[in-house]
Amino acid sequence: MLTGLNVAVIGGDARQLEIIHRLIELDAKLTLIGFELLENPFLNAAKEKMDDVRFREIDAIILPAGGTNGKGEVESLFAKEPIFLAEELIGQTPEYCVLFSGIKNEYLKELEKKTGRKVEPVLERDDVAICNSVPTVEGALLLAIQNTDITIHGSKTVIVGFGRVGMTAARAFSALGAKVKVVSGKKEDLARIAEMSLEPVPLAEIGEAVQDADICINTVPALVLTAGVLSKMPSRTFIIDLASKPGGTDFRYAEKRGIKAFLAPSLPGIVAPKTAGKILAGALVELLTDLLIRKEKLNPWNCEENGSDSD
Repeated sequence: MLTGLNVAVIGGDARQLEIIHRLIELDAKLTLIGFELLENPFLNAAKEKMDDVRFREIDAIILPAGGTNGKGEVESLFAKEPIFLAEELIGQTPEYCVLFSGIKNEYLKELEKKTGRKVEPVLERDDVAICNSVPTVEGALLLAIQNTDITIHGSKTVIVGFGRVGMTAARAFSALGAKVKVVSGKKEDLARIAEMSLEPVPLAEIGEAVQDADICINTVPALVLTAGVLSKMPSRTFIIDLASKPGGTDFRYAEKRGIKAFLAPSLPGIVAPKTAGKILAGALVELLTDLLIRKEKLNPWNCEENGSDSD
């Protein structure tokens, strides 16, 4: 149970609704910011505007999977107006307050440094990322089917990166009969790729790997599909970039060459928000339980609002 923990949920998409449901079940006290347009309000959570929240009482803040943009704006499908995560507001929270975000971008890193409040990137946890790779790859399959005129079976598919998403993508596309090449800069990855009966490609040879690609899936959060690489790629190739913004593709040059390229970092929230929300909620409950224990140790005589007054 999370009784006694004050949590602010700021912005987000349908995944946040699953998180909110779970936290209400566990008796956390919730403040919702950026949910004015939500048709079905939660009975046991208070909707507030950013400036009206008593941040000095907030123990934890839950941000969307994408965190904020570079200016501190928090994306929300249910908000009437823009929401900004300001340093002066976060600085009002208790020193033990934790901000939970899917990723930790430069703005959040700077906010963490200036306020001393920890930012926890939940999507970077192995357990969350591995589970989250399933709806991510299902979404990639959907995009590939919708945006190509060939079957996945028999397609020449290049997957760049062999991390948690890359491995799931390689397995899924191969299972559907694609001829899969996997690009990695790690020798141990190349050995595992070969063991899986897929074609391993060293990162230095990525240009050669994409020369006959029908589908190219990037999972690396760095510029790997450069203009030089794209110049060797057929114009028919469909690129799905699953890396966090700004992705790993030179989208300007791809457009110039007539290559269709999609930046799709939030597929779980689009194709399977309920499942993706439950994955995030499971991890957040564990993290919030630890936070509640720390809070109780710091405030052993803290009384609940509905408890008895102390002398």
